[in-house]
Amino acid sequence: MTRRTPLSRERIIGAAAAVADQAGVTAVSMRSVAKVLGVEAMSLYHHVPSKEALLDDLADWVFERIELPEVGDTWREALTARARSARSVLTAHPWALGMMESRPNPGPALLQHHDRLLGVLMTEGFSAALATHAFSAIDAYVYGFALTETSLPFEPGDGAEEAFAVKVAAPAELYPHIARSRAELFGGGGYAFADEFDYGLELLLEGLERRVADASPALRERSNRGTRRKP
Repeated sequence: MTRRTPLSRERIIGAAAAVADQAGVTAVSMRSVAKVLGVEAMSLYHHVPSKEALLDDLADWVFERIELPEVGDTWREALTARARSARSVLTAHPWALGMMESRPNPGPALLQHHDRLLGVLMTEGFSAALATHAFSAIDAYVYGFALTETSLPFEPGDGAEEAFAVKVAAPAELYPHIARSRAELFGGGGYAFADEFDYGLELLLEGLERRVADASPALRERSNRGTRRKP
C-alpha cells in the first residue's frame, strides 16, 4: 500500500500556489486546494485556520522566492539584484501582483524582506525617509513593469515585438511620432521589450544617486564601486 504524504502547512501553501498559477488567486479556496492534495477540505483546517490565513501565507510564499541582498552589499547592487529577482518571480506568478502589499496580516518573510532592504540602504547612509522613498519607487517600477510584461498581447522575443508593431501600425500621416519611433527602434534590429527593464531601472538608480550626492564621501565611493561593478 502506498503511504500518503502527511499534510503540512508547507504542502498546503504549495498547493494553493499551484491553484493560483493555474486559475488565478480568486480560484484559491479550501476546497480547490484540498482537491489538488487529494484530501477533504476539512482536513486543511488542522494546519491553516481559514482561507484568509491561507492567502496571507500565500503572499509570504511569494516574498520567500525573491532574492534578498545582504546588509553590507552596495546599495546599487542590492537594489538591482532584488529588482531583477522580483520581476522574475512576478512574471512567473502574475497573480501575486495584486497580493504583494495588500494582505492585512504581513508574514515573517514579508517583514524580513522590508527590514533587510531598509537595512541595506540605511547602512549605506540613506536616511530613513530616503530609504523609504527609494524602496517605494523601485517597487512601483518593478510591479508596473511585471504587470505590463505579463499583459502584452504577444510573447516577447524572437522578433515578436516588430511583428506586432507592423500588425498594428498606425497611419504615419496621422501619427508621425509613433511612425518615427517604430522606424528608429526596429531599423537597426534587435529591439526587445524585455531590455527596457534594466534601462528603466538604471534611470531610477541614477536619480537616487543624485539624491545622495550630498552624503558622505564614503557613501559616494561605495555608490561608484557599485556602478563600476554592475553587469
